[in-house]
Amino acid sequence: MRDVAIVAFAQTRHTGHDAGQTEPELILPVIDEVKERTGLKRFGFTCSGSCDYLAGAPFSFVSALDALGAWPPISESHVEMDGAWALYEAWVRLQHGDIDSALVYGFGKSSLGDLNTIMTIQLDPYYLAPLGLDLLSYAALQAGAVGADRKELDEIVRRSRADGRANPYALDLPDPDGEDFAVRPLKKTDVPPITDGAAAIVLAAGDLAGELCPNPAYIRGIAHRIEPHYLGMRDLSASASAADAARAAGVGKGPVEVAELHAQFPHEEIILRRALELPGETVINPSGGPLAANPVMATGLIRIGEAARRILDGDASRTVGHAAGGPCLQHNLVTVLEA
Repeated sequence: MRDVAIVAFAQTRHTGHDAGQTEPELILPVIDEVKERTGLKRFGFTCSGSCDYLAGAPFSFVSALDALGAWPPISESHVEMDGAWALYEAWVRLQHGDIDSALVYGFGKSSLGDLNTIMTIQLDPYYLAPLGLDLLSYAALQAGAVGADRKELDEIVRRSRADGRANPYALDLPDPDGEDFAVRPLKKTDVPPITDGAAAIVLAAGDLAGELCPNPAYIRGIAHRIEPHYLGMRDLSASASAADAARAAGVGKGPVEVAELHAQFPHEEIILRRALELPGETVINPSGGPLAANPVMATGLIRIGEAARRILDGDASRTVGHAAGGPCLQHNLVTVLEA
């Protein structure tokens, strides 16, 4: 295996509304930022993550390439999912040995449509979609299966929003108050905020990592696992795929100072802490996590970027970044980063 490290990370100052930017206009500043930080103008490989359904247009990721420029030609790929999986593809591509750098980015504008309706489209069209259950309904089923204490859930939301207010890139959300329910047992404040945003990461292999960055965040383990699509075939109170991915990535092989978890609902944080077997001293989502900013298709990539940033800034030596996709934590990717 080649040594591959994250050497730069940038994200937008996320908004809870449409700020009038096209997707290339949303992406361009973060790409320019990571180029400036690394000094690189071109990359051996470029990979993006997004969802055409959010934009309401087929192959919308192609128009987003305007942010990179059409000439000279680049080696490019795309995943129709969170940018975290674009990072995984780029990591695999770097293992081939013929290139030394890769640009990864993810982006999404959830404000343009009804996110619940859009995410329901991903469900099996014969057995699941006709049931009429949407993103919140499935999350509520899982929250009921977990059966967590309401005080614990409220504390997770309160902590996440407070951390988010201290994060200039997240949304400024007030502390949870009241008993208004979205779908029982989920309160409205348990639901991640509608968010528009983007993020970019630069990967470098071999000696190039040390040349571009004084404190590279080396990827010492990365793995993803997926469970059956049908909820009746899964134990919703746990996440077998997250646990398997954590073991394969080697989370338990050392202390974890910071873990950035793609927990869109407070009960998901409880499930993921157990699945990754994180010790009590691990700091969870100091950025505020998805409960403070949830730019769909970039949220998971931002979790990895935020985990890497602790190492890039010299504040930590071993962190974990996690990304999830599908209903009720169906698909999980775990990345272990070390100084």
